Amino acid sequence: MTLIQAIVIAILQGATELFPVSSLGHAVIVPALLHWSLDPNGDIFLPFLVMLHLGTAVALLVFFWKDWSAIVQGLGGRDGSQRQAESIHIIVLLVVATIPAAIIGGLLEHWLRALFGTARFAAIFLVLNGILLLLTERIKSRERAHPDRAIASLTYADAAVIGLWQCLAFLPGISRSGATIIGGLLRNLNHEGAARFSFLMAQPVILAATVREAFHLRHVDIPPGEMQIAAIGAVIAAITALASTAFLMRYFHTHEQWALRPFGYYCLGIGAVAYVLLGH
Repeated sequence: MTLIQAIVIAILQGATELFPVSSLGHAVIVPALLHWSLDPNGDIFLPFLVMLHLGTAVALLVFFWKDWSAIVQGLGGRDGSQRQAESIHIIVLLVVATIPAAIIGGLLEHWLRALFGTARFAAIFLVLNGILLLLTERIKSRERAHPDRAIASLTYADAAVIGLWQCLAFLPGISRSGATIIGGLLRNLNHEGAARFSFLMAQPVILAATVREAFHLRHVDIPPGEMQIAAIGAVIAAITALASTAFLMRYFHTHEQWALRPFGYYCLGIGAVAYVLLGH
């Protein structure tokens, strides 16, 4: 991997991991379109992938530090029993929302990515991702009369449903953040609340993926200079992810009426164009 390739992929990871446009889909499609001989599932790519995920996780932790601090402080009971119960409830919601991906991912992730891991399949699922975003926005626009809920008002059944939506992201081209935001919107969170819950969910998921990938590094012979490139990629991914999160949280706060539409149209266009180009 060259330094330029590392920088491009790090920027893609840092942005598309949070934007509802599928980081995995872009990681498959972009190298194929540029005719880069990179295998995202190969051993040579593994240390780079570990560092990219680590950078993204650190960025999310930094941005949502106040949220996590408030939850931990609430768990200690210093702010009263009601706040303590709310903090415990939010932690359990996040755990419940993570369980479906842990189970289905453990059973089917490798099979799904082996079956649908080609660039043309990623382009197809990117189009599907766009359709889902646009359909959800249309459904949400018809339910404006329903009051929006706070994250703490979600039930464990709501969290499980959002977690099931997250499992769609095992298909390259379906966005993890997009799927969980869709799940949150369909449980009557507003766009900002759905995005916040999605990004809080992302942190244990990304950290778990980082630990799992790092564990596999024990059996990988890392070429000279690869870790330096991976470290540069991690820094770039972290900076990009931090900027992306800041932008998205403000964007979802100020564009409640149609926030997902631009991303839906983007996925439709990029997916269709990529499918055509990759067919030649």
